[in-house]
Amino acid sequence: MAEVELVIPARAAYLALARQVVAAAASVEPTFRDERIDDLRLAVSEATTNAIEAHADLSRDEQIRIRCNLADDRIEVEVLDRGPGFDPEAVEQAPDPEHPERLEWERGLGLPLMSELADETEIRSSEGGTAVRLVVYKPRWGHQPGA
Repeated sequence: MAEVELVIPARAAYLALARQVVAAAASVEPTFRDERIDDLRLAVSEATTNAIEAHADLSRDEQIRIRCNLADDRIEVEVLDRGPGFDPEAVEQAPDPEHPERLEWERGLGLPLMSELADETEIRSSEGGTAVRLVVYKPRWGHQPGA
């Protein structure tokens, strides 16, 4: 398994770098379709944005770690922050897209989006930080999970 690790300051200015590194790591494997790499890039962008926001209220200048692991059958990306943590089950669900209240809903779409874009999504959170694990499987025999 090949691993790439990126450590960035918890600032929005580094978000594009995180997306580029993850896309470059995924593109090393020629069987990944561009659409799946784009899905992974967007999911990582959401996870990294959440990590940056988790650090907004901290007095110290913490960093965010992004680990990309390219395995035989998948790419795994883990985004780790040292924010205060949260309960993923307690996040309020956005109204249905057709519901009139959705027009005023500006937050809370990142977690469902990550779950939709990645084949697997796992969130572990505690008072010491949050780890978001995103997995996209390589296509095999014409079948691709999550596609």
